Amino acid sequence: MRMHRKCHLDERLEACKKILTTADLTDKNMLRSAEKKEYLNFERIFENGNPVHLEIGCGKGKFVCETALLNPDINFVACEKISNVIIDACERVTAEGIKNVYFLNCAAEVLAKYFRPHSIEKIYLNFSNPLPKDGYKKQRLTHPRFLDIYRGILKEGGRIIQKTDDRNFYLFSLESYNRAGFEIEETCEDLKNNPVAGDVETEHEKLFKAQGKPIYRIVAVVK
Repeated sequence: MRMHRKCHLDERLEACKKILTTADLTDKNMLRSAEKKEYLNFERIFENGNPVHLEIGCGKGKFVCETALLNPDINFVACEKISNVIIDACERVTAEGIKNVYFLNCAAEVLAKYFRPHSIEKIYLNFSNPLPKDGYKKQRLTHPRFLDIYRGILKEGGRIIQKTDDRNFYLFSLESYNRAGFEIEETCEDLKNNPVAGDVETEHEKLFKAQGKPIYRIVAVVK
Protein backbone atom coordinates (compact mmCIF):
# COMPACT_ATOMS: atom_id res chain seq x y z
CA MET A 1 0.00 0.00 0.00
CA ARG A 2 1.36 3.38 -1.00
CA MET A 3 1.84 5.87 1.83
CA HIS A 4 -0.21 9.06 1.49
CA ARG A 5 1.83 12.24 1.52
CA LYS A 6 1.37 14.03 4.83
CA CYS A 7 -0.46 17.34 4.86
CA HIS A 8 1.78 20.42 4.58
CA LEU A 9 4.85 18.18 4.45
CA ASP A 10 7.16 20.71 2.78
CA GLU A 11 6.24 23.42 5.27
CA ARG A 12 6.72 21.04 8.20
CA LEU A 13 10.14 19.96 6.92
CA GLU A 14 11.14 23.60 6.49
CA ALA A 15 10.11 24.29 10.10
CA CYS A 16 12.55 21.56 11.22
CA LYS A 17 15.51 22.73 9.14
CA LYS A 18 17.61 23.55 12.22
CA ILE A 19 17.77 19.84 13.04
CA LEU A 20 17.49 18.39 9.53
CA THR A 21 19.59 18.10 6.41
CA THR A 22 17.76 16.92 3.31
CA ALA A 23 19.88 15.40 0.57
CA ASP A 24 19.84 17.06 -2.82
CA LEU A 25 19.73 14.02 -5.05
CA THR A 26 19.03 15.76 -8.32
CA ASP A 27 21.78 13.52 -9.62
CA LYS A 28 20.26 10.03 -9.42
CA ASN A 29 23.69 8.42 -9.74
CA MET A 30 24.32 7.60 -6.07
CA LEU A 31 28.05 6.94 -6.44
CA ARG A 32 28.63 10.25 -8.18
CA SER A 33 26.42 12.07 -5.69
CA ALA A 34 28.32 10.60 -2.73
CA GLU A 35 31.58 11.95 -4.15
CA LYS A 36 30.32 15.56 -3.85
CA LYS A 37 31.10 16.05 -0.18
CA GLU A 38 28.92 18.13 2.13
CA TYR A 39 30.33 17.03 5.46
CA LEU A 40 28.23 17.69 8.54
CA ASN A 41 30.02 19.80 11.16
CA PHE A 42 29.11 18.02 14.38
CA GLU A 43 30.75 20.53 16.70
CA ARG A 44 28.71 23.32 15.12
CA ILE A 45 25.48 21.30 15.01
CA PHE A 46 25.64 20.02 18.60
CA GLU A 47 27.83 22.78 20.07
CA ASN A 48 30.10 20.21 21.71
CA GLY A 49 32.70 17.58 20.86
CA ASN A 50 30.83 14.54 22.17
CA PRO A 51 31.01 11.16 20.38
CA VAL A 52 28.59 10.63 17.48
CA HIS A 53 26.38 7.60 16.88
CA LEU A 54 24.33 7.01 13.72
CA GLU A 55 21.00 5.23 13.28
CA ILE A 56 20.24 4.19 9.69
CA GLY A 57 16.51 3.91 9.07
CA CYS A 58 15.18 5.76 12.11
CA GLY A 59 11.49 5.59 11.17
CA LYS A 60 9.35 7.71 13.45
CA GLY A 61 12.19 8.15 15.92
CA LYS A 62 11.25 6.15 19.01
CA PHE A 63 14.64 4.45 19.29
CA VAL A 64 16.82 7.48 18.67
CA CYS A 65 14.77 9.81 20.88
CA GLU A 66 14.70 7.47 23.87
CA THR A 67 18.33 6.41 23.41
CA ALA A 68 19.41 10.05 23.21
CA LEU A 69 17.59 10.89 26.44
CA LEU A 70 19.35 8.01 28.17
CA ASN A 71 22.74 9.14 26.83
CA PRO A 72 22.97 12.95 27.02
CA ASP A 73 26.77 12.85 26.51
CA ILE A 74 26.44 11.20 23.08
CA ASN A 75 25.28 12.94 19.91
CA PHE A 76 22.98 11.04 17.57
CA VAL A 77 22.42 11.45 13.85
CA ALA A 78 19.31 9.67 12.61
CA CYS A 79 19.07 8.85 8.92
CA GLU A 80 15.80 8.09 7.12
CA LYS A 81 15.27 8.21 3.36
CA ILE A 82 11.48 8.70 3.45
CA SER A 83 10.62 12.32 4.19
CA ASN A 84 7.02 11.35 4.91
CA VAL A 85 8.34 9.32 7.85
CA ILE A 86 11.27 11.37 9.13
CA ILE A 87 9.02 14.37 9.76
CA ASP A 88 7.38 12.57 12.70
CA ALA A 89 10.78 12.00 14.29
CA CYS A 90 11.87 15.60 13.69
CA GLU A 91 8.71 16.99 15.23
CA ARG A 92 9.04 14.73 18.25
CA VAL A 93 12.60 15.95 18.91
CA THR A 94 11.43 19.55 18.56
CA ALA A 95 8.41 19.06 20.81
CA GLU A 96 10.43 17.29 23.52
CA GLY A 97 13.39 19.69 23.30
CA ILE A 98 15.93 16.91 22.75
CA LYS A 99 19.25 18.62 22.05
CA ASN A 100 21.50 15.71 21.04
CA VAL A 101 19.66 14.42 17.95
CA TYR A 102 20.07 15.61 14.36
CA PHE A 103 18.40 14.19 11.25
CA LEU A 104 19.56 13.34 7.77
CA ASN A 105 16.95 12.73 5.07
CA CYS A 106 18.90 10.60 2.61
CA ALA A 107 19.53 7.07 1.36
CA ALA A 108 22.31 4.97 2.92
CA GLU A 109 24.14 4.91 -0.41
CA VAL A 110 25.21 8.55 0.06
CA LEU A 111 26.21 8.55 3.73
CA ALA A 112 29.84 9.17 2.81
CA LYS A 113 28.72 12.48 1.30
CA TYR A 114 27.86 13.78 4.79
CA PHE A 115 30.20 11.99 7.22
CA ARG A 116 33.94 12.53 7.36
CA PRO A 117 36.02 9.37 7.22
CA HIS A 118 36.20 7.53 10.54
CA SER A 119 34.04 10.01 12.46
CA ILE A 120 31.33 7.70 13.87
CA GLU A 121 31.62 5.41 16.89
CA LYS A 122 28.46 3.30 16.46
CA ILE A 123 25.91 2.52 13.78
CA TYR A 124 22.47 1.15 14.63
CA LEU A 125 20.52 -0.92 12.11
CA ASN A 126 17.11 -1.55 13.63
CA PHE A 127 14.74 -3.84 11.75
CA SER A 128 15.94 -2.89 8.29
CA ASN A 129 13.85 -4.23 5.42
CA PRO A 130 15.10 -7.83 4.90
CA LEU A 131 14.20 -7.75 1.18
CA PRO A 132 13.90 -11.56 1.03
CA LYS A 133 13.92 -12.02 -2.76
CA ASP A 134 17.36 -13.00 -4.08
CA GLY A 135 17.22 -10.28 -6.72
CA TYR A 136 17.28 -7.62 -3.97
CA LYS A 137 20.34 -8.86 -2.07
CA LYS A 138 22.42 -5.86 -3.06
CA GLN A 139 19.77 -3.54 -1.59
CA ARG A 140 19.96 -5.11 1.89
CA LEU A 141 21.61 -2.73 4.34
CA THR A 142 24.10 -5.38 5.44
CA HIS A 143 25.21 -6.31 1.93
CA PRO A 144 29.01 -5.92 1.63
CA ARG A 145 28.59 -2.85 -0.60
CA PHE A 146 26.91 -1.04 2.31
CA LEU A 147 29.36 -2.45 4.83
CA ASP A 148 32.17 -0.83 2.83
CA ILE A 149 30.40 2.52 3.25
CA TYR A 150 29.98 1.97 6.97
CA ARG A 151 33.62 0.95 7.36
CA GLY A 152 34.65 4.23 5.76
CA ILE A 153 32.78 6.40 8.26
CA LEU A 154 33.28 4.26 11.40
CA LYS A 155 36.25 4.83 13.67
CA GLU A 156 38.72 2.02 14.23
CA GLY A 157 37.04 -0.35 16.66
CA GLY A 158 33.64 1.15 15.80
CA ARG A 159 30.58 -1.04 16.07
CA ILE A 160 27.48 -1.89 14.11
CA ILE A 161 24.58 -2.96 16.32
CA GLN A 162 21.85 -4.69 14.37
CA LYS A 163 18.43 -6.02 15.37
CA THR A 164 16.02 -7.97 13.17
CA ASP A 165 13.07 -10.33 13.46
CA ASP A 166 14.00 -12.12 10.22
CA ARG A 167 16.20 -15.19 10.71
CA ASN A 168 17.27 -15.41 7.08
CA PHE A 169 18.33 -11.75 7.15
CA TYR A 170 20.17 -12.42 10.42
CA LEU A 171 22.11 -15.29 8.84
CA PHE A 172 22.75 -13.28 5.67
CA SER A 173 24.10 -10.42 7.80
CA LEU A 174 26.44 -12.68 9.76
CA GLU A 175 27.86 -13.97 6.48
CA SER A 176 28.21 -10.44 5.11
CA TYR A 177 30.06 -9.16 8.18
CA ASN A 178 32.49 -12.06 7.93
CA ARG A 179 33.01 -11.54 4.19
CA ALA A 180 33.63 -7.82 4.73
CA GLY A 181 36.23 -8.45 7.44
CA PHE A 182 34.22 -7.34 10.47
CA GLU A 183 34.62 -9.16 13.77
CA ILE A 184 31.43 -10.60 15.27
CA GLU A 185 31.60 -9.51 18.90
CA GLU A 186 28.15 -10.65 20.05
CA THR A 187 25.14 -12.54 18.76
CA CYS A 188 21.76 -13.19 20.34
CA GLU A 189 18.86 -15.19 18.89
CA ASP A 190 16.32 -14.39 21.60
CA LEU A 191 16.66 -10.79 22.70
CA LYS A 192 13.28 -10.80 24.42
CA ASN A 193 14.53 -13.29 27.02
CA ASN A 194 18.10 -11.98 27.03
CA PRO A 195 17.69 -8.20 27.27
CA VAL A 196 20.67 -5.87 26.95
CA ALA A 197 21.02 -3.02 29.41
CA GLY A 198 20.35 0.35 27.79
CA ASP A 199 18.90 -1.17 24.61
CA VAL A 200 15.74 0.74 23.65
CA GLU A 201 12.82 -1.11 22.10
CA THR A 202 11.73 0.14 18.66
CA GLU A 203 8.16 0.45 17.38
CA HIS A 204 8.57 -2.65 15.22
CA GLU A 205 10.30 -4.57 17.99
CA LYS A 206 7.41 -4.06 20.39
CA LEU A 207 4.98 -5.35 17.75
CA PHE A 208 7.12 -8.37 16.85
CA LYS A 209 7.59 -9.36 20.49
CA ALA A 210 3.81 -9.18 21.02
CA GLN A 211 3.45 -11.55 18.06
CA GLY A 212 5.86 -13.98 19.70
CA LYS A 213 8.61 -13.52 17.10
CA PRO A 214 12.23 -14.01 18.19
CA ILE A 215 14.43 -10.92 17.98
CA TYR A 216 17.97 -11.39 16.69
CA ARG A 217 20.86 -9.09 17.57
CA ILE A 218 24.40 -8.77 16.20
CA VAL A 219 27.30 -6.59 17.29
CA ALA A 220 29.99 -6.36 14.59
CA VAL A 221 33.28 -4.52 15.04
CA VAL A 222 35.57 -2.82 12.52
CA LYS A 223 38.94 -4.56 12.66
